[in-house]
Amino acid sequence: MNLAHWLERSAAVFGDRPAIALGTQAVCSFRELAAAAARGAAWLAGQGLVPGDRVGFFLGNHPDYLRLLWSAWWAGLVAVPINTRLHGREAAFILSDCAATLCFVDAGRAESLAGHVPGACRVIDRHPFLDDPDAAGAAIVAREEDDDAWLFYTSGTTGTPKGVRLSARNLRWATMAYLAEVQPVAPGDAMLHPAPLSHASGLYHLPYVLQGGVNVLPASGGFDGSEIAALAWHWRNASFFATPTMMRRLVDWARRNPAPIEGLVTVVYGGGPLYLADIEAALDVIGPRFAQVYGQGESPMTITVLPRHVIADRAHPRHRERLASAGYAQPMVQIEVRAPDGTVLPAGEPGEVCVRGEVVMKGYWNQPHASAEALRGGWLHTGDIGVLDADGFLTLLDRSRDLIVSGGMSVYPREVEEVLLTHAAVAEVGVIGAPDAQWGEIVVAYVVTHAPVGEEELDRHVLEHIARFKRPQRYRFVEALPRNHYGKVLKTALREQEAEASSGRGAAARSP
Repeated sequence: MNLAHWLERSAAVFGDRPAIALGTQAVCSFRELAAAAARGAAWLAGQGLVPGDRVGFFLGNHPDYLRLLWSAWWAGLVAVPINTRLHGREAAFILSDCAATLCFVDAGRAESLAGHVPGACRVIDRHPFLDDPDAAGAAIVAREEDDDAWLFYTSGTTGTPKGVRLSARNLRWATMAYLAEVQPVAPGDAMLHPAPLSHASGLYHLPYVLQGGVNVLPASGGFDGSEIAALAWHWRNASFFATPTMMRRLVDWARRNPAPIEGLVTVVYGGGPLYLADIEAALDVIGPRFAQVYGQGESPMTITVLPRHVIADRAHPRHRERLASAGYAQPMVQIEVRAPDGTVLPAGEPGEVCVRGEVVMKGYWNQPHASAEALRGGWLHTGDIGVLDADGFLTLLDRSRDLIVSGGMSVYPREVEEVLLTHAAVAEVGVIGAPDAQWGEIVVAYVVTHAPVGEEELDRHVLEHIARFKRPQRYRFVEALPRNHYGKVLKTALREQEAEASSGRGAAARSP
């Protein structure tokens, strides 16, 4: 079954209801979106593309992104979303790696690809065929449930990006998981998209197409607190996906603008760690309108959920503990925490988070060895270190590669980061391990402040909350933390900075 059958169904059921909007203006109805997709599919077939071909999407958040995406699926093609923050060379690598036949871009973005894109890939920056009233539409191309539909390239925090192969089946189950546990959707509900459509927000438009909701692209093309509030008021029953950075910006905006955000139902946050202090601040300032999801590109936003009712239940005796967790398994997946030898660990024991279910990827594009390693035994090995409690709530401790072993003791950077962020002067922090001749590794904290603070004061603060061996033995005060194009802190870059800064240092590290 082709994903486009969902749109065909919605065109019949929801007809003239708005399907896509730009700001406060409806762009097209469900019936019009289906007609545009059929015309786009016919145009793509006329260009010689055949089912299974890959099509790049190097576009910002614009209605044409969604209209072209459904055109590609209608034609049986595989969508390859590309973050517009990437350099042209980086985008061209993705297009080359997946042997894309064609790439849709914004007007003006074609120039960034010039000279980098392989000759076999055509770059298309104008899309008049979507609105040509004289153009004939194509029938939906038959596809199997396990055929590729979405080829998402990982952010490459540890090396070259890998193409994650997601099938129609994967996307359907991810959609059902959203509707079951994250946010029910009714006709007319709105999904705002301040986050890039090339990432999680792009997949979260699917429940709204299926259920007759409207997908709203902010006119600014990004995140602005005032714009989000205005769109929520206009569309009512509005939700949106937020990265941790957006969450912090939303809270800062709401503090300056204390009036309630009318019409805002749920902010779904994920895509990186949100610290306990951040979500508590969000609850204090904005109220109980939040749901958390944990996933990866390999199991898109569908591993665990911390739903609204759990986040809102501040009377629960373990509320803060649960708020610091990633929630419990979504209904479409099974989770185990395993030791390095594969042994399943009991509640309370930290290990690698392993997942299986209908949402887990087929594998990596053209990387059989990496696929076999990630999916060994039929389970996705996430590389995340976590611990399950007796009630099934998963607390993420860190990436396995970021674990610090100092003097034989394990230190999870996130635990140290959580404590440092509770200090009033600390704005951001990234904790890494650095090699040390005596201790094996020592804890190093890269700190961004918004008020003066010294190492001794931070030391005292840390020691009030966690064991001495976990405290940073070195602080680096910096203006900003290195981040990738999705806003995640690049621990690899911090380790490189530390190696460069420490080269030639003769001083021994202080005792943990």
